[in-house]
Amino acid sequence: MEANSTVSDLNSHHDHCVEITMEVHKVVPPPHRSTLQKLKTRLKETFFPDDPLRQFKGQTGKMRFILGAQYVFPILQWGTNYSLQLLKSDVVSGLTIASLAIPQGISYAKLANLPPIVGLYSSFVPPLVYAVLGSSRDLAVGPVSIASLIMGSMLREEVSPSNDPLLFLQLAFSSTFFAGVFQASLGILRLGFIIDFLSKATLIGFMAGAAIIVSLQQLKALLGIKNFTKQMGLVPVLSSVFHRKNEWSWQTILMGVCFLVVLLLARHVSMRRPKLFWVSAGAPLASVILATLLVFAFKAQNHGISVIGKLQQGLNPPSWNMLQFHGSYLGLVMKTGLITGIISLTEGIAVGRTFAALKNYQVDGNKEMIAIGMMNIVGSSTSCYVTTGAFSRSAVNHNAGAKTAVSNIIMAVTVMVTLLFLMPLFQYTPNVILGAIIVTAVVGLIDIPAAYYIWKIDKFDFLVMLCAFFGVIFVSVQGGLAIAVGLSIFKILMQITRPKTVMVGNIPGTNIYRNIHHYKEATGVPGFLILSIESPINFANTTYLNERILRWIEDYEAEQDTKKQSSLRFVVLDLSAVSSIDTSGVSLFKELRKAVEKKGIELVLVNPLGEVMEKLQRADEARDLSRPDCLFLTVGEAVASLISTIKGQSSTHI
Repeated sequence: MEANSTVSDLNSHHDHCVEITMEVHKVVPPPHRSTLQKLKTRLKETFFPDDPLRQFKGQTGKMRFILGAQYVFPILQWGTNYSLQLLKSDVVSGLTIASLAIPQGISYAKLANLPPIVGLYSSFVPPLVYAVLGSSRDLAVGPVSIASLIMGSMLREEVSPSNDPLLFLQLAFSSTFFAGVFQASLGILRLGFIIDFLSKATLIGFMAGAAIIVSLQQLKALLGIKNFTKQMGLVPVLSSVFHRKNEWSWQTILMGVCFLVVLLLARHVSMRRPKLFWVSAGAPLASVILATLLVFAFKAQNHGISVIGKLQQGLNPPSWNMLQFHGSYLGLVMKTGLITGIISLTEGIAVGRTFAALKNYQVDGNKEMIAIGMMNIVGSSTSCYVTTGAFSRSAVNHNAGAKTAVSNIIMAVTVMVTLLFLMPLFQYTPNVILGAIIVTAVVGLIDIPAAYYIWKIDKFDFLVMLCAFFGVIFVSVQGGLAIAVGLSIFKILMQITRPKTVMVGNIPGTNIYRNIHHYKEATGVPGFLILSIESPINFANTTYLNERILRWIEDYEAEQDTKKQSSLRFVVLDLSAVSSIDTSGVSLFKELRKAVEKKGIELVLVNPLGEVMEKLQRADEARDLSRPDCLFLTVGEAVASLISTIKGQSSTHI
């Protein structure tokens, strides 16, 4: 009676669909490959997805040597075609970014609690190293605000830059060395995918929070406060500001507000009209010169306005003897190097790829990691601290018409001239103008349109972004980053351990099967529960999948009992989206088949992909899962074939 009911329902379903004659295709296993071949393919796709050795195929020994040298030193590749016309463009852009790099270098060094001269040192040697090893034409390298903030705050937790400046400087150089080693190692070992754990949402929230913290730290310079809190959080900083109102200097505030307005206005003009890029590029240096002249002319240092003071003249002194590889601070410098290395590497590669996309050329991520890592290793031995590609300088470099990395060389030469001959001119530069320059630079890190876009697309990503933002503001810079990365990893784990399973149905008049909750016209087939698993199957999710599929069956049977329709005959699992499976996954299907057989239900698998099919065949010695009537290429073929089988059995019984 039950079988007749099923056949009746199937005929009714068949009458509502267009009659389509369907050929059933056999599911075949993938071509045999040895374990060594599979391992080789997996390693290649993991570590060499760009196949860097393809250019050496079919080349002579001499040509391979030349190509190898060009691969390691990209300057040898584009340098052979360099021309006077390209040099003209690079000189203009190099001088332009130098006008921005000099005041920013001094400012960011103070942000890292380092002597201002170290910021200029860091704008001289690293650009030269990057010009030889880097693959981006637009990236302008040097100190950046976020890495400076992180390094300064992390080291200051254990060492006071004012009480023990020499030790603090040694730790900064040592942290830079470890950052460089970590960055270069990622590139050499081709492990760049590690930095992908810093999602776009994490970076946007982190950058915005850090920008606010950096700006709040500048209140010390903008208000003329001498005894400022060493903490980085929002509450301690604001508390320190209002508890030190007696130290506020109206002369400093007046100068700071005036120059801050001018710098922000210059930035606004250049954003509205990109052709006027030179306005925002030249404004910081012009402000430094004007502020220095005002202080010198009016002897403002005697009226409450603090100045940088005398700076050491000359090129970078060697600092390899200052690197610390032992002692009680080794853990601190390694941790600081790791965090600043990841942040600066992520920023540098993201900036390089952004401008490469605008000019339609490719940036090799692994080369960039090696280049940025090497310039920090070399920099740590030449009195430099952590550097990377800065967005503000790179944007100016791009808009100024940079054609190659020679613009970095021109910038470095300009900084060299400054170090050799112009250092006495900065003696009267007020600290307030450096604070105004930093605030203007970091304002651009607060990307509200991007935050709204994330809110519109993915609410969980927006939550991650908010956690990074508020974590940086209320906890700490590294604490906010850790919270955001932890949430991102939690999201990945949830996607792995709780894969999506959906019920699919037939779109009338076709052999197409789609999610019945997505396509309202899709209808279920009587006697069939058709499920699609949309994730790899592994030990982390087999228990959940087993419970979820059995619950689908229980819900289906309960619904059929309520509607007094035919009982469930087949559970069809569409494996088209299951890209991989492990031993636990194979066991899942075996246990599931036994569980449904006890209920008189058959388990049918559809379109298992290469690796899945291969492992199922190896494990299925009894041929229970790979029988022709249990394994189909498409859901449409499975339903059509099984309906025909049921009809044939019904006719035989009659």
